[in-house]
Amino acid sequence: MPRKPNYKFERMERDRAKAAKKAARQKAKAERRAAGDGSGDGTGEGTDASRTGDENSQ
Repeated sequence: MPRKPNYKFERMERDRAKAAKKAARQKAKAERRAAGDGSGDGTGEGTDASRTGDENSQ
């Protein structure tokens, strides 16, 4: 006897996998953007650190 389909669960699983894949792509894109942005040394951390330090001192 074949199993009864659970369409709602299957759709939720597909959506969850799709969301995880999309989040991974966005994270990779943000890392590439951060690595490419900056003073040319490739880290991109120097400009962000100086901004956060200025904001905290005010």
